[in-house]
Amino acid sequence: MVARALTVAFNGVQAEMVEVQVLIAPGMAAFTIVGLPDKAVAESRERIRAALHAAGLALPPKRITVNLSPADLPKEGSHYDLPIAVALLAAMGVLPSDFAPRFICMGELALDGGIRPVHGVLPAAMTALADERGIICPAANGGEAAWAGEGLDIVAADTLVQLVNHAKGTLRLPRPPCRADDGEQAAMPDLRDVRGQESAKRALEVAAAGGHHMLMMGPPGAGKSMLAARLPSILPPMTAREMLETSVIASLAGMLPNGVISRQRPFRAPHHTASPVALAGGGHGRARPGEMSLAHNGVLFLDELPEFAPRVLEVLRQPLENGEVLIARANYRVVYPARFQLLAAMNPCKCGLAFEPGHSCRRGEHCARDYMGRISGPLLDRFDLRIQVPAVDIRDLSLPPAREGSAEVAERVAAARTLQQQRYAALGLAHVRTNAQAPAAVLEEVAAMPAQARTLLQQAAEKLRLSARGYHRVLRLARTIADLAGAQSVQRAHVAEALAYRGHVPGMAAAA
Repeated sequence: MVARALTVAFNGVQAEMVEVQVLIAPGMAAFTIVGLPDKAVAESRERIRAALHAAGLALPPKRITVNLSPADLPKEGSHYDLPIAVALLAAMGVLPSDFAPRFICMGELALDGGIRPVHGVLPAAMTALADERGIICPAANGGEAAWAGEGLDIVAADTLVQLVNHAKGTLRLPRPPCRADDGEQAAMPDLRDVRGQESAKRALEVAAAGGHHMLMMGPPGAGKSMLAARLPSILPPMTAREMLETSVIASLAGMLPNGVISRQRPFRAPHHTASPVALAGGGHGRARPGEMSLAHNGVLFLDELPEFAPRVLEVLRQPLENGEVLIARANYRVVYPARFQLLAAMNPCKCGLAFEPGHSCRRGEHCARDYMGRISGPLLDRFDLRIQVPAVDIRDLSLPPAREGSAEVAERVAAARTLQQQRYAALGLAHVRTNAQAPAAVLEEVAAMPAQARTLLQQAAEKLRLSARGYHRVLRLARTIADLAGAQSVQRAHVAEALAYRGHVPGMAAAA
């Protein structure tokens, strides 16, 4: 008789059902796994053998065949250990035959019979709930699985013996509770620590309110990285839907320790030596999420932007437009969500002091032109705000802390975002959450403005030679500035401020 258990294989954030079939037949003692297993799955034979021995059981001296169906789907990862063991125990008569098919099962077995945590439990639990099944998972992943829904039957065991006793009814494993961490927001750096740079703080507030991409350029020590580190402190906490979207990606990457989910938006800051695969995702075997996907619903900060390889920066262009990463290889095609806010910082040149009063570079204008030339014009065009952060006056450092900190700015940002969500929900665009995501088709309606403001925008667009993308980004930016002011329509002052953020910054014209 063939015993069966269910598990999943991952294709991006989607979990595809895999049936584990076990047949114990007469013949020479053997343990064979078929169905395109990778090295980790093939090695599960020895882990299962040792775990059963630790539980006081032994494999029968017969021919054991394990088939992972569908057989043409590659199987990767150690989470196949537990479903194979469960199906094997059912074939041996240790577990009831009707127990395993009611669950999706995943977990890695230790040699002492323990069940180790694995990646991807949250998307697997969501798949189980949609298929009206329960989930069997490691105890360390139980809190993560609980976020899939209240109606999900969860069996979270520490050891194989616990799981067997639960199936037989001699032990009742309690349903693990959902675990959230809401205490991180208070521990973040505060905007009050930044002395001076009032115009840069204002730009940061506008960027946070509308989810706009921003590029900061200035000399070393001006406070660009300091400002960037404080952006998460003024962003509103994620909604329940955003938490689930972000946590699914984090689960696949193994970044939910003890199943704890946070409402804080992710902040990813990869080093400038990162490769295109590290940024976009991919790798050998199953494609894994990259930094852009890990920053979904949060911030991706690229410090020293021109130091990134040009081919790495060009990877950003498509996700910035459509909010997802498509990884296409010869043997797979995977789509990961990647709707993030891009924040970048850079020096004006290699020496870092170009355009500073009283500074004379030995290479002259070539230093700034060559350094800025590493960033393509199309990428620059995707930044809604491009601001200059000048050196801090020494006298500003001795001033008392600013009256406004992150808490006060965060209140205004949250109020502006609430207006945006209500506006787009009324238009039937519930998936649009910020002005930066607003489709071009509705911009003329949501960013309605009087004639004098329209005239200013048109004249500036001609003078600055704005592209169609740049023109729409100015509209979105002006709408955000109006939302921060609580204005119903976009006024001339709002357009003027939006244009100032896309105005001329020394050296950028040469790069574009």
